[in-house]
Amino acid sequence: EIKRFRTEAEAAGQLQHPNIVAIHEVGEHDGQQYFSMDYVEGPSLAKRCDSRPLPPNQAAEYVKLMAEAIHYAHQKGILHRDLKPSNVLIDTADQPRITDFGLARRIEQESGLTLTGAVLGSPSYMAPEQAAARNEEVGVGSDIYSVGATLYHLLTGRPPFQAATPLETMRQVIESEPASPRWVNPNVPQDLDTICLKCLEKES
Repeated sequence: EIKRFRTEAEAAGQLQHPNIVAIHEVGEHDGQQYFSMDYVEGPSLAKRCDSRPLPPNQAAEYVKLMAEAIHYAHQKGILHRDLKPSNVLIDTADQPRITDFGLARRIEQESGLTLTGAVLGSPSYMAPEQAAARNEEVGVGSDIYSVGATLYHLLTGRPPFQAATPLETMRQVIESEPASPRWVNPNVPQDLDTICLKCLEKES
């Protein structure tokens, strides 16, 4: 657990981007592992949305900035693996700040700390390969899927898949196609609907 904590915190600590919550120091004090990070005063995207659709332009702007930040992380060789509205904070300048790199890992170098067959992530926002515990297939496309799932939530007020149990939700993620955002919320522009569904495609 300590190796995982330090590996994840140090990976996220390499990322210095205005839309990523920065980690400044990783260490140990009196036997306790710790890291220090930016304080962001503001709600999460999940609370900002609060089960109601955001105006499409606002949703698109938040997700555009998220996508740019995750692209930067990918360029630095880091996968997030748990993108979702509750892991994005909105600061006092109304800017999204991605946080909680607790499942982060390097793209090119598997740390060996992920158990084979272990399901990692949040069921409603995880990519099909994550839901199926095909961890060797998890990559850049998995984060893109989760960005699309977050956009879906902001446009419709709910995630693309949400069942009574996490297991049933994961089954839907693996086997089912999401309803069009425009079917859930007719105010969604066609272009955003297309972008969202493209991110959520099960086959690349």
